[in-house]
Amino acid sequence: MATPVLSPSLRHASAFAADVRESLTKPGQRELPSKYLYDEVGSALFEAICVLPEYGLTRADSRLLEKYAGDIVGRLPSPVQVAELGSGSGKKTRWILEALSRRQKTYYYPIEISPSALAALAKELGQIDLVSIVGYERPYLEGLRAVAEGRGEQDHLLVLFLGSTIGNFDVAERLEFLRQVRSRLREGDALLIGFDLVKPVGVLIDAYDDPTGVTAAFNLNLLGRINRELGSDFNVREFSHEARYDAEHRRIEMHLRSRLEQNVKVDGLRLVFAENETIWTESCYKFRSEDLDEIAKEAGFQPAEQWVDREWPFAECFWRA
Repeated sequence: MATPVLSPSLRHASAFAADVRESLTKPGQRELPSKYLYDEVGSALFEAICVLPEYGLTRADSRLLEKYAGDIVGRLPSPVQVAELGSGSGKKTRWILEALSRRQKTYYYPIEISPSALAALAKELGQIDLVSIVGYERPYLEGLRAVAEGRGEQDHLLVLFLGSTIGNFDVAERLEFLRQVRSRLREGDALLIGFDLVKPVGVLIDAYDDPTGVTAAFNLNLLGRINRELGSDFNVREFSHEARYDAEHRRIEMHLRSRLEQNVKVDGLRLVFAENETIWTESCYKFRSEDLDEIAKEAGFQPAEQWVDREWPFAECFWRA
């Protein structure tokens, strides 16, 4: 079944350029928004990261969803629709949709900014009986608003935020984002959300700087994307990938380090990068399971259940609106 995609034309191009200019000209630490890591090439590289032996997060998430899908679905009132923030290729979501399809016809709304990910999802999930897929190529909150406002009066909504994408938000941004998600829901709705838990530093560094270099290629591709889409002239070979752990904030940081002093044209600007200067491209916060109920309550949710994978410490949380 083909996935219809509701997408305003050329919506992201100017926002991408504006975000790149603003982030790279910040005083002090230069940055780039992590959401732009996921173009067609980046999405394919991330799918490769997910099967690396060093990156156990995706397998932990999948194990929990496979084991507890029936329990999760059993907690939902009928009828229920499913919206997923950052669906990727949808492989992990299959367990939830198949469990739901055994009791009702289900509408599934993947919300993604990557059209290639939505296309991959259509191939992955398009043949599940009694599941209709309508993809939204939009930012998370914009897409969720459209889904919530378009449902019927009796329809309940299950929002999926799988993996540990919530870990890409800093503390203040995370709270505001979760409150915004809650504001789009009504009583009877629910959020299923994943959190990667704290683990030994060496394990974390290997997960974000694998020896085969896939994560490095994923990070460096962001500079290649800026070259391709904005006509910039980054010499990608003169930057190196770096993963570091900030113990105080319990987060992995991904950076791109300039190997030498260089002058780069970026969307009409000329920027000088000093030798060893870095661009901060992503933060990946790690959590303690005992803190997650409080995070839910601060955002306006009622924590109902938490399942933890012990092989790769990871938590799947079911929160009620």
